[in-house]
Amino acid sequence: MTQSTQPISPLRQRMIEDMQLRKLAPSTQTSYIRAVKKLADYLGHSPDSATAEDLRRFQLHLTDTGTSRITINATITALRFFFDVTVGDKEVAGKLNTVPVPRKLPVVLIREEVSRLLEATSSLKYKAAFSVAYGAGLRISEVASLKISDIDGERKTLHVEQGKGSKDRYAMLSPALLDILHRWWKEGRASGLLLDGGWLFPGQNPVNPLSTRQLSRAIRAAAADAEIDKRVSMHLLRHSFATHLLEQKVDIRLIQVLLGHHQLETTRLYTQVATDVLQEVTSPLETLSLPT
Repeated sequence: MTQSTQPISPLRQRMIEDMQLRKLAPSTQTSYIRAVKKLADYLGHSPDSATAEDLRRFQLHLTDTGTSRITINATITALRFFFDVTVGDKEVAGKLNTVPVPRKLPVVLIREEVSRLLEATSSLKYKAAFSVAYGAGLRISEVASLKISDIDGERKTLHVEQGKGSKDRYAMLSPALLDILHRWWKEGRASGLLLDGGWLFPGQNPVNPLSTRQLSRAIRAAAADAEIDKRVSMHLLRHSFATHLLEQKVDIRLIQVLLGHHQLETTRLYTQVATDVLQEVTSPLETLSLPT
């Protein structure tokens, strides 16, 4: 979490300590602090003296100024933490209600587009990173955080350490993916980029991992070179991994485990995207005797 050079107020310091005690992720801590500051700026005074009516007006302000539903819900979560834990008054934020977020179907790449994307990627390091996202279904942060020691060639697994929700899991490591990673390992070792026990995808300084921003820029450039019109991202490769597994008749509960989803309902979304499965269903119209 980035620390400000300005003096930290006792209230903010207490909130930071409360978040640290609960081991909230640095990005979550930053988001929570930002939300409380936004409330303080709106009120014009210390946020710990806000009333339930103040919070109601603040949420109306967020809505009127065009704040997205996702941001409103994230702000409400942060304010609930602040008042429930740091202030110690659960009634103030008790009437704040999150707003429903329409669930959109994820866009996915067809297999031919994935092939074009990988072929258009000249850097073996980035080709390997993209292959991990598509071949194992990892999130962009999980790809960037992989270490060489996370590869288990004998068990054909990738160890994902502290993924989303601060949970460890194992991802699949297919022979094709292992081959790409082995080729990258040989090149990386020869060039001095891969250090003993170091990052699988190091940045310009091998001591540091490749940043998610660098990965995002690289995949957009590769998609442009491959002339793919869709808005391609590392997460799009993860979506494509899950969808293509469904089309291959892989059990959805196994896909849930591979993706690291907490709820099966999250994984079920891909059943609406797997078009190959839809094409195998016979419409009831086909069973009718229609006049020619």
